Amino acid sequence: MKINHNLLEKKINIEFKDKNKLVKSLTHKSFNSKENNEKLEFLGDRVLGLVISKKLLDLYPKEKEGVLDKKFASLVNKNTCLQIAKKINLDKFILTLNSEKAKTPPQDKVISDSCEALIGAIYLDRGFNVVEKFILDLWKEEISKSKVTLIDAKTQLQEFSLKKYKKLPEYKMISNTGPRHKPIIKVSVKIHNSKNFIAEGSSKKIAEQNAAIKCLNSLDL
Repeated sequence: MKINHNLLEKKINIEFKDKNKLVKSLTHKSFNSKENNEKLEFLGDRVLGLVISKKLLDLYPKEKEGVLDKKFASLVNKNTCLQIAKKINLDKFILTLNSEKAKTPPQDKVISDSCEALIGAIYLDRGFNVVEKFILDLWKEEISKSKVTLIDAKTQLQEFSLKKYKKLPEYKMISNTGPRHKPIIKVSVKIHNSKNFIAEGSSKKIAEQNAAIKCLNSLDL
């Protein structure tokens, strides 16, 4: 199966010294169980995190860590990586197979993971300066949007608890019910001398946010 990866090199304006690194970064494990992009994805995730963290510190030197963490999370999550990948039509260059060993359009997660793997490959092949420019050019619009970020309830509760009691809120898992594809997670949260506030969500993260909202409402924050 042939894919013209030279077109992608022109698209991103980066010529690889070792073309095999580029091809490997876009090879899903369904296509090749041994030579695929899983390790490059692992590396690319860390490189992306470093570049974005560095940029946020440059842009917001006086911002609180909690705010920076929120901005960071919105810039490096899978959905943002997917949108970036679509900008450069990355899905057209990914090698995947379905269960019948037929070429199939890659799923969103595969596209997002391949974006991180491509970052890892660029770093190994061309070094930090080149990959930093690549990331900052493609993430430019998303970074500019980060100027306005609302603090989520969990972060607000954490900052309040640390400031007032020098302790973190205590979250506990109560139950995990429902079908695997649509779970119902129930958690509780409490801060110093407060009662337990219980909430549900379709994931642990969402349930904790909902519990934090209940706790904050009780504090009139």
